[in-house]
Amino acid sequence: MADLVVGIQWGDEGKGKIVDMLAKNYDYVVRYQGGHNAGHTIVVNGKKYALHLMPSGVLYEKCKNIIGNGVVIALDALYDEMKQFPNLDNRFFISDKAHIIMPYHQIIDRAREKSLKDAIGTTCKGIGPSYGDKIARSGFRIGELKEMKILEEKVRFHLDQIAYIQDLYAIKLPSYEEIMKYIQEYASKILPFITDTTQMLWDAGDAKKKILLEGAQGSMLDIDHGTYPFVTSSTTTASGACSGSGLNPKELQKIIGISKAYCTRVGNGPFPTEDFGKVGEFLRQKGCEFGTTTGRPRRCGWFDALSVKYACRINGCDSLSLMKLDVLDGLDEIKVCVGYRRGNEIIEYVPSNMKDLEPIYKSYKGWNKTAGIRNFDELPKEAKDYILDLQKLTDTKISIISTGPEREDTIIL
Repeated sequence: MADLVVGIQWGDEGKGKIVDMLAKNYDYVVRYQGGHNAGHTIVVNGKKYALHLMPSGVLYEKCKNIIGNGVVIALDALYDEMKQFPNLDNRFFISDKAHIIMPYHQIIDRAREKSLKDAIGTTCKGIGPSYGDKIARSGFRIGELKEMKILEEKVRFHLDQIAYIQDLYAIKLPSYEEIMKYIQEYASKILPFITDTTQMLWDAGDAKKKILLEGAQGSMLDIDHGTYPFVTSSTTTASGACSGSGLNPKELQKIIGISKAYCTRVGNGPFPTEDFGKVGEFLRQKGCEFGTTTGRPRRCGWFDALSVKYACRINGCDSLSLMKLDVLDGLDEIKVCVGYRRGNEIIEYVPSNMKDLEPIYKSYKGWNKTAGIRNFDELPKEAKDYILDLQKLTDTKISIISTGPEREDTIIL
């Protein structure tokens, strides 16, 4: 059986800390979607680790870490990350069905983003074009690195097929020679870790091993259920954990949603509770809200109970982990969105089109200090009231509360 950790907002919720905290109790940790556009920050004994592709269990020697078939991989980015961790033999594996992000994918990504009237705000890492080729059945699986002669022919053919893009966007794509040089530079370094990870996970399940699945981004960026078109290019919800790993829905046991005690978003798109004033800047600075991958300042605002409830339902969350409660310390007033207004219409659910929604807030009295507290009973009464009310508003039990970046700054309920 497998448990799942999934983001409930627009990403950057703090999934890395929770996966790192839980991973010590699991035999396998699996990343199932996204690419190096994602970033998980983990702090252990004051040392910060920024992971983009490597599963968050890599900091535990006993964990076997898998990049599943649903991930798209830039070979150079993966190898640079692998170099941080010695002794990956027999504890790090890459699905032979995962797709490669080619250098031209990043060039196309930048060109498309620049051409859009309403830019999405992607990281321009080539994620979307790589997934696009996958869906068009013209992508490159990482297992094809084992058949270099066939791969060479396929690269040459594909470059001919997409040559028109150069005129379309006024760009120059890498040559066949440049692409093959890139592939050959990293193939030998990555080949030893490529295997059939679906069969590996099936064998692990049959042997009653404990499996933890971790997603990237957040549910509100899901290609189907997020704020389309301002979304990522993969399925970020629980269903993506199955398609991106090879496990079936019956094998998912516990689904843990991750949400901040407030809300952030990177990139463009609807964000009803965004605060453009002093509170937004307070959250950004105190919460160190700058992208792990890009360093971009995150848009910040109040907790949106409707969108969290929506995402918990989409994912079938058994419980919710509430992150960064301590960032709210010192605020006199804290707000939670409990409804939307569009013109004269009151909306009490998440509509498909979230544009031009005005939040309806419920206010709470602030508190002085939750930072570093590790026992629920020791929290200020106002913080406890806030947490208990969020449970009711989201219809989901809060089982973990984070009060700081360290592993130990955590309350388990």
